[in-house]
Amino acid sequence: MKNMEGQRVPDVTLRTREDGQWVDVSTKEIFGGKKVVVFALPGAYTPTCSSSHLPRYNELAPELRARGVDSIVCLSVNDAFVMSEWAKDQGAGNVVFLPDGNGEFSEGMGMLVDKRSLGFGQRSWRYSMLVVDGVVEKMFVEREVEGDPFEVSDADTMLKYLDPEAQPPHDILLFTKPGCSHCARAKKLLTDKGWSFDEVASTPRKLRAVSSKATTPQVFVDGAHIGGADELEAFLATR
Repeated sequence: MKNMEGQRVPDVTLRTREDGQWVDVSTKEIFGGKKVVVFALPGAYTPTCSSSHLPRYNELAPELRARGVDSIVCLSVNDAFVMSEWAKDQGAGNVVFLPDGNGEFSEGMGMLVDKRSLGFGQRSWRYSMLVVDGVVEKMFVEREVEGDPFEVSDADTMLKYLDPEAQPPHDILLFTKPGCSHCARAKKLLTDKGWSFDEVASTPRKLRAVSSKATTPQVFVDGAHIGGADELEAFLATR
């Protein structure tokens, strides 16, 4: 793989789809005068790309932007139609999806690889980079080994590069049920704190399985069981 740190990104035009129309976008438009994080991956809808690589960049987008990043770009050697549908399917509104349909950008970056053994043809190697006004400041390129390694091009690594002291947002899950006033209170506590959370509709069996409790809400933070709304309030008071 080629390390392009200190060099300009390739000068190419990418064909994208916007509101059902063809829109040509040049790399000068994408990178000129901006601080852009790019993460490139082998293919839309593929397992690691869909379950880990893309979602985490979408989650950490506010943290990256808070550190001066103007745009977060996902690039893959797929056509514009596939990338557009994948964007809708993922609901990743914090990320710009760029189809490198002909592989010209990836080839210019020295990252176009042969994936014919998988029936993919030529695709991008997995990597990420920080580009400032069209010049590559930093690249994180996955090791050249068999398969599809995913060790250094992730969003958390990029965040740590931008800010070594950065602490990623907490992962919070609430088990709730409709009409639960304590659930509403827990959600308000988290919202007032500015902490994002995911919510799961509970059943008695789910509650017993994950918490050995029978009441809602049941709150988990970074994998630890906090408890109900009262316990959450006490927990937040120490943070």
